[in-house]
Amino acid sequence: MISATRKWIFLKISGALLVPLMIWFASNLTMIYEKEYINVINFFTNPLNKFLFSAFIIIAYFFSALSISEVFEDYITNEKIKNVANKLLYISAVAIPLITIILLNIL
Repeated sequence: MISATRKWIFLKISGALLVPLMIWFASNLTMIYEKEYINVINFFTNPLNKFLFSAFIIIAYFFSALSISEVFEDYITNEKIKNVANKLLYISAVAIPLITIILLNIL
């Protein structure tokens, strides 16, 4: 399979997975927005909410990394700069969700 086709398929799948997770997150965020600190902590210590939020963060960063990578491919002509930008993007797309999930599990 061609790399561009694989990337397009991953974009479509991750976008489709993000829709229900975003609806879940937005609806729950509106419920806990004006609550006290302990209610927010209770929300994020619930195993189901912790799992769904972790999946949301991972898929969102995966989707954004693929999307931004396409922008790099289209607008950066220097191959060295493009490769460095893509590598930094992918490292941050792994590191940020990983740090977030580790900190979430400390709660």
